[in-house]
Amino acid sequence: MGLLLDILSTAAMLFIVTAGLMIIFGVMKIVNFAHGAIITLGSYASLVVTQLGLNPWLALPLALAVGAAVGVGVERLIVRPLYKRPLDAILATWGLGIVIGQLITMAFGREVQFADAPVKGAVAFLGTDYSAYRLLLIPAALLVYGATLLLLNGTRFGVRTRAVIMNENLARGLGINAERIRFITFGLGAGLGALAGALITPLSSVDPNMGLTWLISAFMLVMVSGHSITALLLTCLVYGACQVLVSVLVSPILGGVTIAVLAALTLRLRPQGFAHD
Repeated sequence: MGLLLDILSTAAMLFIVTAGLMIIFGVMKIVNFAHGAIITLGSYASLVVTQLGLNPWLALPLALAVGAAVGVGVERLIVRPLYKRPLDAILATWGLGIVIGQLITMAFGREVQFADAPVKGAVAFLGTDYSAYRLLLIPAALLVYGATLLLLNGTRFGVRTRAVIMNENLARGLGINAERIRFITFGLGAGLGALAGALITPLSSVDPNMGLTWLISAFMLVMVSGHSITALLLTCLVYGACQVLVSVLVSPILGGVTIAVLAALTLRLRPQGFAHD
């Protein structure tokens, strides 16, 4: 049972970290390489809440607000002029990630720090004592999935967003403001990235480069799942299970590269990944 919970909680963390990146990729067709730095921003938002002695739950709305604010600023000032030059946009977000990392280092230093968890200790679950906070991440991931699915499929904004994803030129012809959709989407994706940073921080330390390791896994998962949020959830579950099993049964070192290897094999055999044809 402990192994099953490890698989589910790992899949939950992967999904939470990747959801924001996937939303931006689906609409804008660029990979936001500043996503790792935005995750780190969310982690430091959690650290600030801890240092101020506030309720740890406040870190979540703070991280979401900070990430969304940074996201809309980046879209307006950096990404928007590069829509027709996607390679340049990718390089710009990569450089932005480096800049954000250096600003964080200047503000907080390079030392490893820790933030408080809103839920502490272990709970008995189906006969197994397990981390209460790791268990909490499972419904948190399902909540993010449900909210994103509802937004994309049950709102006027979602209909317009899916129209831009499927055929931007046709969407423009129907009067949809694609620039506005991109603006909101980038802010939403960045907000989810920072929220992910705040959610995973209690399980790890906080340092200026903590988001980079998550960026690699998130990038691979997005390449495999495409622009489908459901495909992303299933991919995180399958790849997360493989990562945990390899780490436990073989080696934690090999477990760390499992997602990258599986993603490469998947894209070799099925170049479109798990996205719909």
